[in-house]
Amino acid sequence: MIKREAGIFLVVGGLTVLIDFCIYRLLLWTGMVDVATAKTIGFLAGTVFAYVANRIWTFGHTRSGGNIVRFVLLYASTLGVNVFINSALLHLAGRSQTGIAAAFVLATGCSAVLNFLGMKFFVFKPSAQAIPK
Repeated sequence: MIKREAGIFLVVGGLTVLIDFCIYRLLLWTGMVDVATAKTIGFLAGTVFAYVANRIWTFGHTRSGGNIVRFVLLYASTLGVNVFINSALLHLAGRSQTGIAAAFVLATGCSAVLNFLGMKFFVFKPSAQAIPK
């Protein structure tokens, strides 16, 4: 079960990043908004997709209930972890191209693992009725 969920989670994560990037680039290409606004809109669109896709596809929840609040708390927390790890690694490794890439990959990897665990056991945890006795 967890291998299937992890696989789907990775697909959803890839699609989330793709949605973020495409909307960001489209908004910049059209010149409709400035860079910060384009990035914000792209990120938010990806986040909405991630919530819905993970809720329905990855973890099989058909009703949202209070999950949205837990989702926002989780993503805010893991964003903080991501930024902290990225900053700490840049401080240790320096700002060379290799250092920047390594810090980004490690920070993203850590936050992805925390997001998966948080979604599985906190955001979309099985209800008491769904757990077999």
